[in-house]
Amino acid sequence: MRRLSLRGRLTLLYGGLFLVAGVLLLGVTYVLFSQNFAGQYRVLIQGTYLRPPAATSSAVPPRPDQLFVLNKEGDVLTGADAESVIKAQREEVRQAAIESLLTQGSIALVVVGALAAGLGWLVAGRVLTPLHRVTDTARRIAAAPAAGHGLHERIALRGPDDEVKDLADAFDTMVERLDHSFDGQRRFVANASHELRTPLTVGRALVEVAMHRRTASADVKELGESLLTINARHEQLIDGLLILADSEKQLTTVYPVNLGDIVTHVAGQLSAEAAAAGVELIHGPGDAPTRGDALLLERLVHNLVENGIRHNLPAQTESDERWVRVVSKTVGDQVELVVTNTGPDIPPYEVESLFKPFYRLGAERLVAGKGSGLGLSIVRSVAEAHGGTVVATPRPTGGLEIRVSLDIERALEGSLR
Repeated sequence: MRRLSLRGRLTLLYGGLFLVAGVLLLGVTYVLFSQNFAGQYRVLIQGTYLRPPAATSSAVPPRPDQLFVLNKEGDVLTGADAESVIKAQREEVRQAAIESLLTQGSIALVVVGALAAGLGWLVAGRVLTPLHRVTDTARRIAAAPAAGHGLHERIALRGPDDEVKDLADAFDTMVERLDHSFDGQRRFVANASHELRTPLTVGRALVEVAMHRRTASADVKELGESLLTINARHEQLIDGLLILADSEKQLTTVYPVNLGDIVTHVAGQLSAEAAAAGVELIHGPGDAPTRGDALLLERLVHNLVENGIRHNLPAQTESDERWVRVVSKTVGDQVELVVTNTGPDIPPYEVESLFKPFYRLGAERLVAGKGSGLGLSIVRSVAEAHGGTVVATPRPTGGLEIRVSLDIERALEGSLR
């Protein structure tokens, strides 16, 4: 049997509180009136009597059935004078009771009202606690570092089968379906990338065999070189898709990593490519301890430096300054990796688009463009998977400054300060 709805429970709850508060106020009012009218009032009549008292002490006593009033001097007032005095006394008592009721009743009303409001506040907070859980869970999912992350969160609300539980259950069902959808998408990308490796490997082998035949002509060899270049670009694309799929997964195991060591390693790997392109590679491997996946962080640094080399100023430019600078350092409670390079002018409104997959600027949108178009997308995904941020800023003289911020390794934070 379905229990009473939340709306019905709130109606009964606040109705009961109001009823209790009204009964309490009524009781307080009754006590106040009782105290006022139960008191012994003694009214002294001052001033000129309506009828002067007898000059002699031998006043005629009033009849037993006659209304009379004695003042403090012992004078007797009877008839209309006694009625007038009693009426005046009754009015004074009434005015005193009304004044007492208005004053003390107002105070009692404020106190009881405040008490009822406090009880209502506490009870409403308890009743609305499930809604706070729904809101907190939604905010944690919204604050996840990347799309698809944080979808493992569930409300799992226990309690009566009312509207709030229906809302929480519907929310859990929606998040679960989204979680399955994102997992399926990542699995598809990973599986498709793995499956595409085989035909590309076979194609490369066939082209190489054809090129190295003794009977291969110069045209065949030239065509083979072009096919190998295209094949290598496709392999880079598949590798990028695999890395992107891995970086969007939730990190389950992290280890202490120093970005300074990664900077040194990557600079050694890319020094030959930078020299061949005529680009000076400057690196400053400062101490930057953090926690994360070392392979993914190495790919992050590698993509940034490689991007700076490949998207630098053209070799035939008149400028002698063609360089890439990569620096790691510790700033407060974070570590930073800053990669700066010379290059063409980039409009500020285009900067954010550079982090989208397969997005290229200008002429680089051609098929023969440099890279796979996933470099900066992988950088952002890796950084967000580690709880970090990536900010790119165009340089006034051309090129970019890309700053990656990650949390510092807490175990070493104290020794660095």
